[in-house]
Amino acid sequence: MTEFQQPGIQFLSVEESAHVDQALLSSSEKFLTRLTISSLRLLQVIAQDYQVSIAELSHQQIIQWFEKDSKIRREQGIDAAVLKW
Repeated sequence: MTEFQQPGIQFLSVEESAHVDQALLSSSEKFLTRLTISSLRLLQVIAQDYQVSIAELSHQQIIQWFEKDSKIRREQGIDAAVLKW
């Protein structure tokens, strides 16, 4: 279990979100910026699980990781999964 699997962990902090809000960007650009920062955090978790660098991750590994997290959520409940949706 990684440190990101603990309850209450967010992939975008309140401070980071505030910085995005302050940026001179359109609403859609702000959304994409938040998504990109959050995606980076999630890729860090996935890479750590596979014990590789983010650059070494393949699309197959990312798909497999999502399948594994989804299975954990179905079998053990949302609190056991990394993604809480």
